[in-house]
Amino acid sequence: MSIRKFRLDDEYAVYDICLRTGEAGADASDLYEDPRLLGHVYAGAYLRFTPEFASVVEEGAVLGYVLGAPDTREFERRCEQEWWPQLRRRYADPVAPATPDERLMQRIHHPGHAREDLLGQYPSHLHIDLLPQAQGKGYGRSLMEALLEELAATGSPGVHLGIDARNAGAQQFYPKLGFGEVYRDEHVVLMARDL
Repeated sequence: MSIRKFRLDDEYAVYDICLRTGEAGADASDLYEDPRLLGHVYAGAYLRFTPEFASVVEEGAVLGYVLGAPDTREFERRCEQEWWPQLRRRYADPVAPATPDERLMQRIHHPGHAREDLLGQYPSHLHIDLLPQAQGKGYGRSLMEALLEELAATGSPGVHLGIDARNAGAQQFYPKLGFGEVYRDEHVVLMARDL
């Protein structure tokens, strides 16, 4: 396997991996009618706005990725101006979201924003997803360490990430890289570390 920077022709693979790890780390393919929705919400904007902070694991095919943004507020601002509007034209805002697709459509129209109390110390954030065949081999650690160095080089003092509260494996992985829990509810665990 090799780790390399994201290329434009990796977009389909990143979206596919996002879907195949989208159920608390497990395959979400059977949950969504529109297989691109998860990628639109959780990956596409990074590929467009911060591709220099995106890397992939490849072994004949792309098997994992890490995506980052050095300035979360600036990233959110750009998404609001340049990413969400095009998706809002394509996907209606559901009145009473009942399906997984509708819940993601609602996020497109009403995206969450990072907690203000987090961003002073941890202004950067990231997402990482690996297919099962790439896990447990040190590739997640290598992807993370490379991105953390890149984020630190921008002058960022810290980074945060969110984990589905059901994803026990991720909650065990991040502390090994120096992340500590800063917030938890029934849906999400927020972890952060200094750079």
